[in-house]
Order: sequence, then structure tokens, then C-alpha cells
Amino acid sequence: MKVFDKIKSIGCKVRDNVISPINIKLALRALSCGVIICGLLSMTGFCAACDDIDDRILRFHILANSDSKEDQSLKLKVRDEIVRYTDEMFAQCKNKEDAVNSAKNHITQIEKKASEVIRSNGYDYTVKACVTKMHFDTRTYSDFTLPAGEYDAVRITIGSGEGHNWWCVLYPAVCVPSAEKNIGSVLNKNETDIVTESDKYIIRFKIVEWIDALFQR
Repeated sequence: MKVFDKIKSIGCKVRDNVISPINIKLALRALSCGVIICGLLSMTGFCAACDDIDDRILRFHILANSDSKEDQSLKLKVRDEIVRYTDEMFAQCKNKEDAVNSAKNHITQIEKKASEVIRSNGYDYTVKACVTKMHFDTRTYSDFTLPAGEYDAVRITIGSGEGHNWWCVLYPAVCVPSAEKNIGSVLNKNETDIVTESDKYIIRFKIVEWIDALFQR
């Protein structure tokens, strides 16, 4: 019996020495999983807020004919005219849906305005305007950042559309300094914090962009 007890005692010590490191590994794995789950839960709320931001904003996207100095200058002149025209057009809109419907109803006039600028500057490029849903990467403006995502946008293509593009926000009107509305006028407090306090969310913006790119593929 004494021999058996000694063997049993040795067995328990060996078993304890083997199990302890395993338990530590399991605990570390459980802790890591907990951290990951907490992070994912946190990102779930952040991603949902970003989706809400997508649903409240009408973007503006304009493509130049080429990257030549002249074509890039022409692009900016078209931009200025369209921003000025739509600023007045969207003045009475109560939300993004109103702005989208207004843009669709005036898309022929928007295209005509762009064409007039092109002709008045001595070019005969074709121009195409449309309201579409398109992907935007994370974009930082002067005092706010918009997360990556699918946004409704007014898109203008000048000529071949092979030059560098330009983008901004048509609704709310933040492309002109004199605009009465600002980005916070259509967002709730949490969403406004996300876009205006972007330094706090740099990593989250990158994760949202990565997830968005993954879904794009």
C-alpha cells in the first residue's frame, strides 16, 4: 500500500506539472478571445454608426478628362459651378432623400451647367452627369473625416474621365464656406463625434475600410 501511495503521489505531481502550463495556455487563449470579442462588439456599433452616416449624406464626385494642367483647372471650374448651383437647389431639402430626389429631378440641368462651363472655356468635351451609389474610401476634409462605404453621389464625368477625380459633400452643403448647414446638421451626436473627432478613431476607420474592401471583392 505504501508503494502504491508513493506511485500515486508521484503520478499526481507529474500530472499537476503537465496540466499547469496547459491551464495557463488555455487561460491566455480565453483572455485573447475575450479581448477579440470585445473589440468586435465595439466595432459592430462603430460600423453601424458608419452605415448611418452613409445614409445621411449625398456625395459629389467629378472626373477630369485628363491629368493635364488645363483639364484639371477645367474640372475645378465645373466643380465651382455645380456646387454653387446645387447649394441653392438643396436649400429647402430636409434630408438626404429630398436631396437625392432633387438631384435626380435636376440631373439634366446639372449636366447642362457643366457643359456650359466647358464650352465657355473653349473645350468641346462631352459631359455626363448621373446620380449613383458608389464606393468611397475614408476621406479627411478640413475639419471632418467620412468613413469608407457606399454613398449616394452626384457623379460628373468630363470627356474620357481619365484624370484625377475630386470629391466632396453636396448635402449637407459643406463644399462652400458660406453654407449655413454643416456636417453635424444631419448627424446625431455619436455620428458627429465620429466624423469630427477622427483622431480617436484612426484604427477603427482603417478596419471599416478593410471590411468594406473585403465586401467589395
